[in-house]
Amino acid sequence: MDCSSLHGGDGSESRASSRPQPQPQPQPRPRPRSRSRPWSQPQPQSLRRPSSSCILIPWSSTWLLVLTLVLVLAGPSMAMRPGHVQALRQETVEMFYHGYDNYMRVAFPEDELRPVSCIPLTRDPNNPRNVELNDVLGNYSLTLIDSLSTLAIIASAPPDDRGTGPKALAGFQHGVAALVEQYGDGRPGPSGQGLRGRGFDVDSKVQVFETVIRGLGGLLSAHLFAVGELPITGYHPPRHPGGDDPLAPHPVQWPNGFTYDGQLLRLALDLGQRLLPAFYTKTGMPYPRVNLRHGIPFYMNSPLHDATPGADAGGGAGATEGPPEITETCSAGAGSLVLEFTVLSRLTGDPRFEQLAKRAFWAVWYRKSQIGLIGAGVDAEQGHWIGAFSVIGAGADSFFEYALKSHILLSGHELPNRTTLPPARGRDWMDPNTLFPPLSDIENSPAAFLEAWHHAHAAIKRHLYSERDHPHYENVNLWTGSLATNWVDSLGAYYSGLLVLAGEVEEAIETNLLYTAIWTRYSALPERWSMKDKAVEGGLGWWPLRPEFIESTYHLYRATKDPWYLYVGEMVLRDITRRCWTPCGWAGLQNVLDGEKSDRMESFFLGETAKYMYLLFDDSHPLNSLDAAYVFTTEGHPLIIPKEKARHKPRHSMSGHASRTDLTVYYDEDYTNTCPAPSANAPLTGSNNAARKDIFHAARMLDLHLLSDSHLGLGAREISNQPVAESNFTLYPWTLPAEMLPDNGVCSKVYQPLEITLEFASNAQQAVGGSSFNFMLGSQNLERLTADRIRVSSLSSLKITMRLEDTSSDKEWRVTKINGVPLGRDEFIVLDRTILGDISDPRFNLIRDPIIVKLQHLHHVDLLQENATDISKANEDIQDQKISPPESKQPEIDTNTSRVTEIRSLVKSLLNRVVASLDLQVPGGLPTAFPGSSNNNGGSRQRPSLPYNLVINQTAVTSTGVGSAPLPPVDVPAGARIPEFGPLPYSLLPWTTIYAAGDACAILPEAAPRDYQVIIIRRGGCSFSAKLAHIPAYKPSAGSLQLVVIVSDEGEDEDEDDEADAKVWENGGPDYYRQFAGSTSSSPHAAGSGSGLVRPLLDEVQKTPGGIQRRHPIAMVMVGGGDAAYAELAVARRVGVTRRYYIESQGVRVRNIIVDEAGAA
Repeated sequence: MDCSSLHGGDGSESRASSRPQPQPQPQPRPRPRSRSRPWSQPQPQSLRRPSSSCILIPWSSTWLLVLTLVLVLAGPSMAMRPGHVQALRQETVEMFYHGYDNYMRVAFPEDELRPVSCIPLTRDPNNPRNVELNDVLGNYSLTLIDSLSTLAIIASAPPDDRGTGPKALAGFQHGVAALVEQYGDGRPGPSGQGLRGRGFDVDSKVQVFETVIRGLGGLLSAHLFAVGELPITGYHPPRHPGGDDPLAPHPVQWPNGFTYDGQLLRLALDLGQRLLPAFYTKTGMPYPRVNLRHGIPFYMNSPLHDATPGADAGGGAGATEGPPEITETCSAGAGSLVLEFTVLSRLTGDPRFEQLAKRAFWAVWYRKSQIGLIGAGVDAEQGHWIGAFSVIGAGADSFFEYALKSHILLSGHELPNRTTLPPARGRDWMDPNTLFPPLSDIENSPAAFLEAWHHAHAAIKRHLYSERDHPHYENVNLWTGSLATNWVDSLGAYYSGLLVLAGEVEEAIETNLLYTAIWTRYSALPERWSMKDKAVEGGLGWWPLRPEFIESTYHLYRATKDPWYLYVGEMVLRDITRRCWTPCGWAGLQNVLDGEKSDRMESFFLGETAKYMYLLFDDSHPLNSLDAAYVFTTEGHPLIIPKEKARHKPRHSMSGHASRTDLTVYYDEDYTNTCPAPSANAPLTGSNNAARKDIFHAARMLDLHLLSDSHLGLGAREISNQPVAESNFTLYPWTLPAEMLPDNGVCSKVYQPLEITLEFASNAQQAVGGSSFNFMLGSQNLERLTADRIRVSSLSSLKITMRLEDTSSDKEWRVTKINGVPLGRDEFIVLDRTILGDISDPRFNLIRDPIIVKLQHLHHVDLLQENATDISKANEDIQDQKISPPESKQPEIDTNTSRVTEIRSLVKSLLNRVVASLDLQVPGGLPTAFPGSSNNNGGSRQRPSLPYNLVINQTAVTSTGVGSAPLPPVDVPAGARIPEFGPLPYSLLPWTTIYAAGDACAILPEAAPRDYQVIIIRRGGCSFSAKLAHIPAYKPSAGSLQLVVIVSDEGEDEDEDDEADAKVWENGGPDYYRQFAGSTSSSPHAAGSGSGLVRPLLDEVQKTPGGIQRRHPIAMVMVGGGDAAYAELAVARRVGVTRRYYIESQGVRVRNIIVDEAGAA
């Protein structure tokens, strides 16, 4: 799935517009053409056709034309000259060494460097609550560990006169030796003691997530480079078959005199073991923090303290005074450990880490909301979400990243061995996996992680993705998908790069353009940018040298080879150089507006930002062409599972125990499972991005077309012999040559859907209601019914905002706000016809649905019956009433397929539990509690019974064609309700006699339409018109035939000639529900769903069996459900039809307003 080796563009062949840039001077200086454009000389004049029919072209002109064509075709590949790319690569190397050398000179062996003060940056011992520092800085030379993989990557630099590659390789080897000198070689003997300590035995309370991605990931990646599992040009350590001890690989002698024999791997194992106490939780998600020496004495509720009697849970070394330690972690922190822990387990043969990280991932994923979203904050101890935000950025970012990358990393490898045996010396052996059932084979498989990614991305695309103004992602409510906040955070810039790996290249390109525009405006990415105010959000204007934007730029360039991204990378490099340089290193920006520097060089600047920048400008790097399942961690450390490291016999079964049905792997044709084919770059400009028709839209979101002067102090000058703009306020990356933007480009229309607001008059006499569940609603005339439905109890002062949206087939309105409350994409407003009154306004008009109706049938469930089901007895009664047609055998009704039986068992079980808990005795001689329930002889049933009403509602579609007839004048009156308890008003379900006619492909008995009000017919065997033609003529009366119901199978062949052309899709959410005990259960997969039903086509006028046109045509509807629905209808006690209504505005339907849907609730 890794698309990083793709070449080509996004496939766009449109030409983009370049709106005239604001001119700072009255007489603007024209932008010189780029020196890299070889065809910038004046073109030869067009050859004129002679008057004769013969075309005469001189040889000199012919050669000139050929040469011109060659230059034009060769131009795009030269949009950025190789020499310029080489210069940018060298500047990136110098940028890295300026930070690295100063760190090693000033700050090592401390964790980080203060580049302004030019002193080391260490933990804050005087303020343990300073988590900004103490969560990350563990007092173990963090910046060196984070930088080793970058040195290893630069070691593969192309040969040059500076010796860049050999210098970086020597720096890598010296860095490893320096680290081992400080912390030992990871062995238990004297060699394991370093100058600063034995391994990571330090009294530091650190964040688990940061320690894993920076410390553990850095050690593992450096080890893989050191042993040759990841490539370094010219470095080929000898390969030897693995011995019995995976922690002692064959020694490799380095030129600096150091012998590498797995020291980094042993140190990584030491660090990993010190993180294990954090996983002693009841949820499987790790606590957010752990003390590397003392464990988790500050988490007093941990099962670890129960498992170790006498342990001092509340005090002792490592405990902190003050308020209890918070247990809040985030989805990213808990679920983004799989890559590092899996590689650690596979390299060491210790399966504990892999299983813990995967369990933590699934623990987060299983808590997703009903609409498929995960939250940002979660309580690791209790397992509930903290806050209601769902985002792609801070708090959740790397969870999505690790869903896809875990699939990539695990692909091609067998399932892990899960047998864990503690070593003989392991008195301090810990295995939190023993608290939980083992993970199943499915949960360990790469396919399961791919499915999690697919579902996560689908939910993000549905609820967070917005095309308004320009494609971007919003922050929404976790449960409803409604808009929560309208800002973009800098961490979200990574998502475009992740989409590239998933094959979603077009989505990646368009969403990345917004971050490019933000950088263009601010010469950095502020922590948050407000889309509403078009300014820095809430003063959060810092940029701590984050890598996410340049990371996505790198991946997009690998997938498209569009030179646009090289110029974006140059812009980032130039802006970092002029704004963040200090004599002692590189400083983050405390404020992107005024350029104030922060006195900190985060370790990820050398570990990620410089790394991706270098790889962007080194197209021939071996990692860029490595044909293997390797990944970059969220900290930018490349990891791979060596094939030969499978030391234990793997398991091949995929059926293992503890399997989860919601993780069943299945294929969906809508998912992207392959990378798109690359496209040729646009002619002349060489950039598909520059030729996009929406290239201006992102710049417009930032108001770049309105800004002419920069307050950042960037003056006109030449960089790398290229003139640059006087201001960073350009429409596009200011390093972009003018030739890459077509002069006659075309800009597509900005997507800004029409919105209208309707406000109803105040009427103090209208009743209003409320609900204790209205924790999200401030208005008293709104009541939340479920997570996706809000009932409006009064129109008084109601304010509705609607947006006109394009769908795949037509336009439709969607309510986006009601009384100021934002609604999610799949949230619905429920209105009762009683409150609509006589409203007749083209902007808000009640329409009766001519296509979709609701078919309702009543069943009795006898809760006192023990040995036989009530439906089976009822079936016998119905079968006794049937009149077998002489030419058609009466079909057998399989009642075992009915859900009535299942629901009866469920309700009875619940009732028995309630009765038992109350110590009550159900009376044994209750009379029949439902009037009108009688046997065939008209006598009352004598057996004790406790009947229970069960109403099944099925969506039905009306027929179409010349043979169609209107439905009977039957409907549930406005305001009517099917009661939760007690007798049912007969007027709601008026039809009591039902005839099951099989497929009705033979003439039915005369008594069928005469004595039965409803005839149910199975679909198939003959056309719809033929089925009606087999119904004898009859005299219409209240007791004769009123309705024919066709029962179709789910997914039945749609190529029959008796169907209409168009499908009818249900509007208003789940269209099949069962009401019992006053509650409603919904299932989108339940039989009887109307989704996908077609309207029965009656292409002939209705006739009797004798061929005479009917004087009184028969009404017909069709439902789904197959055998189960047919059996239910056959044994129903009563049947009725409820008409459906919807709201239109100016002739266009409002999609998410449901009328009378709550009538049965």
